[in-house]
Amino acid sequence: IFAVMYNFAAKHKIKYILTGANYSTECVKNPMEWTYMGSDLVQLKDIHKKFGQSPLISYPTANILKHKVYLRYIKGIKVIKPLNYVPYIKKEALRFLADNYGWQNYSQKHFESRFTRFYEGYWLFKKFGYDTRRVQFSSLILTKQMTKQEALEKLSQPPYDENTIKQDFEYIATKLGISVNELQKYMDLSNKTYKDYKSQLRTFVWGTKIMKALGLERRNIR
Repeated sequence: IFAVMYNFAAKHKIKYILTGANYSTECVKNPMEWTYMGSDLVQLKDIHKKFGQSPLISYPTANILKHKVYLRYIKGIKVIKPLNYVPYIKKEALRFLADNYGWQNYSQKHFESRFTRFYEGYWLFKKFGYDTRRVQFSSLILTKQMTKQEALEKLSQPPYDENTIKQDFEYIATKLGISVNELQKYMDLSNKTYKDYKSQLRTFVWGTKIMKALGLERRNIR
C-alpha cells in the first residue's frame, strides 16, 4: 500500500500523503516476528526467486532508502497523520460516523476487507498463533479506551467467525487463482519466519540508529 502511495505521489508531484495512522489506537506496534517489513526488497526478491512463477514487472515496490530518504528528503514528500493533531477517541469517532453518515461498524480492526479479515483473523491466528487483537487492545488499554478485563473477555473468543470461515477460505483461494486444496496445503506446511530468508535487517537497524541520532526517527527495532 505504501509503495503504491509513494510511487503515485512521486509520479504526480504530490507533496503530502494523508494517513489514518495515529498514536491513540496504534501506539503499540506488531512485533517484527508477526509482520516483517514489506520494504525489504532483498527479502522479497529472495522469496520470489525461490517460489515465484511470474516476473514482478508491475508489482509496486519502494525500498527503505527510497521511501525513508529519497522521497522524503530529496523529493520532499511528507506523510501527515491528522488524527495525531486532534483529540481522537475511537468509540466517539465510530459513534459520530454512525450517527451522521449511517456508517456500519465491522467486528474488528482491518476487517473491512475480506482479505485482511481472513489474513489477520484466521491465517495468522490459526497457522502461526498470532492474535493481532493483543496489539490493538494493548494500545487501547494504554490510552485508557479499554480495560484489561474487557480485552481479556474479547480475547477469550476466536477472532474469526466459524460460521463464515469456509466461505472466506473459498473466496481467498479463488482470488489467488488457486484451489481450496492448494490453499489448505500451504496452511498445513511447516511455518517459516523472515529469518529463513535473506534480508536487509542489519541495514534497517543501523539506518534507524543513524536517523534517531539525527532526530529523524523515534522508533526502535529490536
